Amino acid sequence: MKGGGLRWMDLLRTARSGLGNRRLRAALSAAGVAIGIAAMVAVVGISESSKADLLSQLDNLGTNLLSVSAGQSLMGTDSKLPAQAAGMVRRVGPVESVAGTTTVGATVRRTDRIPKAETAGIAVKAADPGLLETLRGRVNSGIFLNDANSRYPVVVLGATAAERLGITRTGVQVWLGDRWFSVIGILDPLPLAPEIDRSALVGQPAAMEMFGIDDSPSTLYVRASPEAVEEVRGILAATVNPAHPEEVQVSRPSDALAARAVAKTAFTSLFLGLGAVALLVGGVGVANVMVVAVLERRSEIGLRRALGAPRRYIRWQFLIESLMLSGIGGAAGVALGYLIAAGYATFRGWSVSMPLLGVAGGAISALVIGGLAGLFPAVRAARLSPTEALRTT
Repeated sequence: MKGGGLRWMDLLRTARSGLGNRRLRAALSAAGVAIGIAAMVAVVGISESSKADLLSQLDNLGTNLLSVSAGQSLMGTDSKLPAQAAGMVRRVGPVESVAGTTTVGATVRRTDRIPKAETAGIAVKAADPGLLETLRGRVNSGIFLNDANSRYPVVVLGATAAERLGITRTGVQVWLGDRWFSVIGILDPLPLAPEIDRSALVGQPAAMEMFGIDDSPSTLYVRASPEAVEEVRGILAATVNPAHPEEVQVSRPSDALAARAVAKTAFTSLFLGLGAVALLVGGVGVANVMVVAVLERRSEIGLRRALGAPRRYIRWQFLIESLMLSGIGGAAGVALGYLIAAGYATFRGWSVSMPLLGVAGGAISALVIGGLAGLFPAVRAARLSPTEALRTT
């Protein structure tokens, strides 16, 4: 000590000693800050990991898939795609593959004892053998439809349809329409075609023979060259139905996944706000601890002021204590938030993604809260006169 003042290292040691003399209160206040920071870091980490998983799905599935379906005519009635629609689309140069499905007016149930009204939201569709390749899907078990089995009463279940029917393996039978069909395959989920997840797929020849459908597709899935997706999208309606292009709906399924990523970002902002409230409550706890510390250490303040310590040293001493307290809570909160985000991402099968900005933001937020919380008690301590502090001891 020189002239009643303290060097920076002395200030740090004094602040650390002050926190050590009231460990329980300091720990509880730091825990309040840690909870707020952990909530914010965990939300950012989970959101980024989820978003990274969605973008990874887009990379794997491709953004060059287009869906073509029949809309409504000018008279308000449901229209149909022409039977030759798939062939016409295949003539478009940038188109890599085309596959279609046709809605079948039948229901599928686990047994013939279940009423027809209980459909579990499962649609029956006739599918081209090339559908799975066009959608870049995978069979979870069994096989997909092909030219050989499409003529027989066999069915491939989408992931959701199999779950709703309680079917986990192939070789069993389901009641489809008015006869038994053998399950030959169960698909993995198809993020770009969730309607297929909820469908029971039968062969086009079998559906035409057994249910009397025609060869007009209800939906076409078109895989185009990645660099020409928008150009293909612009001409598909006129290509599929030159006479009435306004009755054709063309969409890009990957846009739905991109919208989900944006929606997750919106929810992240909401949860970050809740985390900020928790952090604010923790800051109030730090301020309360520092105010009590000033009251309890009036004699120490008075003695140091009597020995010649300038006001700025008293102010810095308590401000550093507040920063150390919130810094400890911030470090613990960042670590806890990362562990929560990593654990949740691992549980969901996502790759862990934690932006550096989220970690740095959590640490900086803790220090800012600590500085604001400790500012008033530090200024109050510095304003105490030596005689007043020693007299009220």
